[in-house]
Amino acid sequence: MTETLNSNNHLSQKGENNKVGDMGWKAKLKIPPKDTRVKTSDVTDTRGNEFEEFCLKRPLLMGIFEKGWEKPSPIQEAAIPIALVGKDILARAKNGTGKTGAYSIPVLEQVDPTKDYIQALIIVPTRELALQTSQICIELAKHMHIRVMVTTGGTNLKDDIMRIYQKVQVIIATPGRILDLMDKEVANMSQCRMLVLDEADKLLSQDFKGMLDHVIMRLPKERQILLFSATFPLSVKNFMEKHLRDPYEINLMEELTLKGVTQYYAFVQERQKVHCLNTLFSKLQINQSIIFCNSTQRVELLAKKITELGYCCYYIHARMQQAHRNRVFHDFRSGLCRNLVCSDLFTRGIDVQAVNVVINFDFPKMAETYLHRIGRSGRFGHLGIAINLITYEDRFDLHRIEKELGTEIKPIPKVIDPALYVPRPDDPNSAQEEQNVSK
Repeated sequence: MTETLNSNNHLSQKGENNKVGDMGWKAKLKIPPKDTRVKTSDVTDTRGNEFEEFCLKRPLLMGIFEKGWEKPSPIQEAAIPIALVGKDILARAKNGTGKTGAYSIPVLEQVDPTKDYIQALIIVPTRELALQTSQICIELAKHMHIRVMVTTGGTNLKDDIMRIYQKVQVIIATPGRILDLMDKEVANMSQCRMLVLDEADKLLSQDFKGMLDHVIMRLPKERQILLFSATFPLSVKNFMEKHLRDPYEINLMEELTLKGVTQYYAFVQERQKVHCLNTLFSKLQINQSIIFCNSTQRVELLAKKITELGYCCYYIHARMQQAHRNRVFHDFRSGLCRNLVCSDLFTRGIDVQAVNVVINFDFPKMAETYLHRIGRSGRFGHLGIAINLITYEDRFDLHRIEKELGTEIKPIPKVIDPALYVPRPDDPNSAQEEQNVSK
């Protein structure tokens, strides 16, 4: 631990020297417009570090600032310096608080672009999350000459084989596809010294039955594992004890739900749900909304009903062809449609900043599912609401999930205050507002 603290001091001191050095390069960057929306303490409650203090390579800093990232969030402040000294990490942090940056920045910093072999592997549970993560890594590394590749099931295996043979240094993958490439001896992991597991609780669930153990067998003995998980079930604990070496533990999860997401329920009969949804659409100031159903069949039926009501609506679920899923995901993120109906495929790490309303058309049975669903709103400390349509049969699940998450789901009022979920820029009172939001 002392070694880590010393490394932090060294990084900080060296960073200060960089800071007072040549700052002219920053003026030449193409920095996007500043995000002036009020943010909650989930992302503002920092120690006040700057990215320059981590002693990162200049090309990486250029990518960070051109992405519009101004200062590290709490999870980034906690994880980046520890990862840079090579330690294993077990990090628990809420969705939407900057986890992808917390691992992608140290990974890219440690990759040597002059060496033509796979140096880092990032594994995520869904294809959409893999595409999103690779996009972030590509943007961060755009000045670094590092080759980043994404590979997932549902895409042409031959194309991926050709791309790996053209030499890549960072791979973002879903478990089944990367194992397939390893088994075919296409992806050589003998010198891959960094492994990141994002949404580790899902990766270590029964859905992926021990796949990660097989992946780790192919890595060199001297390796670094960064494990990120919002929840910490027994499967994660067992995996950590088996594979991580004296991991540095970060826990920013004292409170499970995001501070900026206000949660409501409306008691309805099953046959009233579509009418209730229609009322919500007419009364709420929706920027973009995600509506969750508990089965793929109900996703398609509801999307059809919403379209018949005259609203623009996409839908997405796991049984759709991958090319179709990619198109829907891309178009929704681009803002081409306001509403998206989906199954739980869409609950893991999907970051659509414009989403300010999440509706559970069907209430989930598991607290973990509920947590991930409502986390699609209020991304990166912004404000959002979650509305749950509750039937008589759901009432026990509602109370149990409230208790398990230590959160309050309130009865829906006649009028929902727009200040709770409508994006608004900072104003002279914003410091006070942030304080209020974070309470």
